[in-house]
Amino acid sequence: MSLKIYNTQSGQKEEFIPRKPGEVGVYVCGVTPYNFCHIGNARPYVIFDVIRRFLESQDWKVLLVQNFTDIDDKIINQAQNDGVEWNEIPARYIPAYFEDMDALGVKRADIYPLATEHISEIISLVEELVKNGLGYEIDGDVYFRVKKFNDYGKLSNRTPEELLAGARIEVDERKEDPLDFALWKAAKEGEPSWPSPWGPGRPGWHIECSAMSLKYLGMGFDIHGGGADLVFPHHENEIAQAEGAKGTSPFVRYWVHNGWVTMASQKMSKSLGNIRSIRDVLSHWPADVVRLFLLSVHYRSPLDFTEEAMESARAGLERLQVGMKRLKRLTANPAAEGPLSSSLTALEKAEETASQRFQEAMEDDFNTAAALGAIFDLVRELHRATGQIDYKPTSADQALLTKTEDTLKRLTGILGLMEKTETVGEDLTGSLVDLLVEVRNQAREARNFEMSDTIRARLTDLGIILEDGPQGTTWRRR
Repeated sequence: MSLKIYNTQSGQKEEFIPRKPGEVGVYVCGVTPYNFCHIGNARPYVIFDVIRRFLESQDWKVLLVQNFTDIDDKIINQAQNDGVEWNEIPARYIPAYFEDMDALGVKRADIYPLATEHISEIISLVEELVKNGLGYEIDGDVYFRVKKFNDYGKLSNRTPEELLAGARIEVDERKEDPLDFALWKAAKEGEPSWPSPWGPGRPGWHIECSAMSLKYLGMGFDIHGGGADLVFPHHENEIAQAEGAKGTSPFVRYWVHNGWVTMASQKMSKSLGNIRSIRDVLSHWPADVVRLFLLSVHYRSPLDFTEEAMESARAGLERLQVGMKRLKRLTANPAAEGPLSSSLTALEKAEETASQRFQEAMEDDFNTAAALGAIFDLVRELHRATGQIDYKPTSADQALLTKTEDTLKRLTGILGLMEKTETVGEDLTGSLVDLLVEVRNQAREARNFEMSDTIRARLTDLGIILEDGPQGTTWRRR
């Protein structure tokens, strides 16, 4: 089976054939750093982190580029509200972005270009568009002639007239057409500006991504991604700018867009005020729980953020962690010589099929939900096969369990899960539970079964399940 990716432009899954064999160029639209990121902002970066990890696991060399829009109306407005210079805003929130992504285990992109550091490339691209008749200047502003670019609307699969009917268009009677969009904005008093052939000004929003992706990845690069809200107008305009300036197509081979994170089925956004910052979320749930939540449904589907969904992700992560702890315990001690135990024959088959199921899921448009299903099924069979209180591994068992442990590490590693040493239970609560387990074990050794049973019952009331085995007692949350 070969990798298939859903291409927004064609509206169907297509076999992935990179521009250069063994190499993949990826551009992901980054944030406008004017405030702390919310959990909806995190979704594309976690998703593309997993996409990158999977591609690299297939021995592809990935070049990932992700921009920062460090000059924008939102940044200027935030600076005015805070009473600071405009450039203090991105200087404050870009480091905050990295702190949040590092906490979520998102690997750094290879290149993080800033719009303000690519003004010359942006101006050159605008000049090409003006020369080709696709750009026109009015009073220092430069606009793109949408109706003159014949393929406009091919990403969103709508005609310019349909786009105009459903779009929020900035009113400017000077424009030749309401759909025309800004390539360069003339300077306003008190705003930052850069010199240009049309006078001092700053870039429009869309032009920066065209200019920077062309610089670092070139025309016809492999994958361009971002949230579904960027399909129109941002990515539609990127195509028009790049293909209009260069006179060739395609600008991008595969367009990949993730669904929104919602609250009460409404898109999460700063403008609506229905947001939960990454920092706030991480103060309530560990990073692996957040990642598991974000990967629990297919990336193109909407994902509703609720307390119940997060607690479900927490329970799922704990099942994985308990399984890994059990494997470490069973493989740590010398085993008696002997053949594979009859209880492990189903585990042997599950281990053999887990990698195949995971691979098939990821090759089917990066279906992380199905990939997680393969992992959970393997862990479920592990618990069934080794959960008997009198179970003791043979040497053949131990070899299989070691192989299972390696498989789980590899598969969860592609999803970026359980890479850090801390686990859901390794907090004060976990330490207290460990202490109670130790007290219970001492009570059992002293044949004080009344105390032992009382501790188990009280922990059960609190949602803590104890599991006794020949290798000792483990616990998990219900």
